[in-house]
Amino acid sequence: MHEHRLDGAELIFLPDGVTIPNNPRLPVLLHRGAVAPGDPDGAEALFRRHGWLPAWRNGIFDWHHYHSNAHEALAIVTGTVQVQLGGEAGVRVELAAGDVVVLPAGTGHRNLGAEGPLLVVGAYPQGSAPPNQMNEGSEGGDRVRRTIAGTPDPGRDPVSGEAYPLR
Repeated sequence: MHEHRLDGAELIFLPDGVTIPNNPRLPVLLHRGAVAPGDPDGAEALFRRHGWLPAWRNGIFDWHHYHSNAHEALAIVTGTVQVQLGGEAGVRVELAAGDVVVLPAGTGHRNLGAEGPLLVVGAYPQGSAPPNQMNEGSEGGDRVRRTIAGTPDPGRDPVSGEAYPLR
């Protein structure tokens, strides 16, 4: 696992987590201070402008999970949350109101604890398959890994609007 910075975003590359596959090619993108805290409508408008469709407002599950057939953007609108990315051996990041994290298909994530009321806006790339394949571990094995590898890259980053993945 290693991190880089590019165009204001942190890029986090996660290795195969055995029970959580993560994404073999695409990094997690972490945009700090990308949306106005307390403004879920503004976060949704930003996502829509860049071709990502807001799908829900809620929190983050407190168990490891990932979507094998969809990329996901999470905007933290209120609160602060510790999130573990990549499974049990993954990296822990603190996300605060205003931050956006972009999770490539297969990226495990879970809520390790929040401070204050947590509100998250979740979005998926326009034209992608519905994020209906939520997995909790290594079930599916090679089939799941083929699904992850076959998930088309989003056209644009949901925050900057630049080509995705950021180069």
